[in-house]
Amino acid sequence: MNIANAVVAITGGAQGLGLAMACRLVARGARVALLDVNADKLNEALTHCAAAAQEHGYSTDCCAAYPCNVADEQQVENTFSAIVRDFGQLDALVNNAGVLRDGLLLKVRDGEVTERLSLSQWQTVIDVNLTAPFLCTRAAATQMVGQKRGGCIVNICSISMAGNMGQSNYSAAKAGLASMTVVWAKELARYNVRVCAIAPGFIATDMTAHMKPEALEKMTRQIPLQRMGEADDIAHTLQYLLENEYISGRIVEVDGGLRL
Repeated sequence: MNIANAVVAITGGAQGLGLAMACRLVARGARVALLDVNADKLNEALTHCAAAAQEHGYSTDCCAAYPCNVADEQQVENTFSAIVRDFGQLDALVNNAGVLRDGLLLKVRDGEVTERLSLSQWQTVIDVNLTAPFLCTRAAATQMVGQKRGGCIVNICSISMAGNMGQSNYSAAKAGLASMTVVWAKELARYNVRVCAIAPGFIATDMTAHMKPEALEKMTRQIPLQRMGEADDIAHTLQYLLENEYISGRIVEVDGGLRL
């Protein structure tokens, strides 16, 4: 895929990894549709994207914001119809939106169960990390097939897909997303729509910036490269997957050598 002038939709695009990926793409001439539930953050993201585009000689009118709850079926359908209406096409989708509601299945003290992972903790993570990518991929693929110009869908998974203590909900969702990546790659190949995934390890984000120093140090010691990844490491991998048109059905782990 030629990134210049390609239209890429990014869920959870208002901050963190989503914004880093958007800025890298617009700096190479892409046009980006940012989807997020946080309207205020979306407005800030547009400013960042415009600056990145201008710095590299591209139009500052490169992005549009779409407030959207990606776990809501009707909002998703309406949003992807609006993206194609506004941009005239849709070439790629990045399923990046995600939430955490970590907790042990059971907490036990002195042989007695004191706490359990709640159904709401489970369902919120499944809705945003698994159901939302299904809804967005279905909507985006519908547009791509209708355009008869192919496309690419990239799912942001996690090395937690292998199973991580305290993350029953998140690990299950990411494992499901990894599996759907392979299924969709097989189903959509006949329409020239590729489906890939990126599985980040520990990445320095706003969330990790608020962790206790001792927790960050312990986390970093587990990584063979002895450092956390940067958001642009993930953005660079996204660029590679979009540009290389012979990659489909594969999950690229970007984790500094860490295996959970």
